Amino acid sequence: MAERGKREIRGWKAMMDKAAERLESKTGATVAEWNQRVREANPSGEPALRKWLTEQGVGGYAQDLLVWERHGYPDFMLTEPTELINAQYADRQHLRPICDAVLDAAYSLGDVVVQARKTYISLVSPKRTFAIVKATTKNRVDVGLNLPGREPGGRLLPAKSLDKGTVRIALESPEEVDDEFLRLFEECYQANI
Repeated sequence: MAERGKREIRGWKAMMDKAAERLESKTGATVAEWNQRVREANPSGEPALRKWLTEQGVGGYAQDLLVWERHGYPDFMLTEPTELINAQYADRQHLRPICDAVLDAAYSLGDVVVQARKTYISLVSPKRTFAIVKATTKNRVDVGLNLPGREPGGRLLPAKSLDKGTVRIALESPEEVDDEFLRLFEECYQANI
């Protein structure tokens, strides 16, 4: 398989940096300026802070960023992306080659950002998340695909508990990242660019 995409794995920090950029773009104020506003408003506790930020027109990841700035970042936010992925497979090392094969396939698609999360990996096209990779059981990696309009059938199974996926493909060995998987994966990517 030809290598096309840049091989980079991003973590939460990159997402929070993007949230900080959007916050400033939307409100005209930097994170430091918002932190000062939060100190001056002095809401008591996280729920009160979230309510106050919502009233100020700040929501989503920008709100999370400001809440964490005030109350501290969760450990997973401070963890390197490769460490997050290693932790996902720590008790199921035999599944890691499946994950690696899926990531190799993702990089071959072109412009793909790999974002490590605490319990899964997001695969993001230039527009949006098109797939997630998750070690769902001790014996299986699920690849949730955002394929609107595609119904389960054949290798496409119901997504059930996978966020961002309309269907999923269950993988129990790296060999299952085969031509059929690659065709469905490419279809999913193309549907989300």
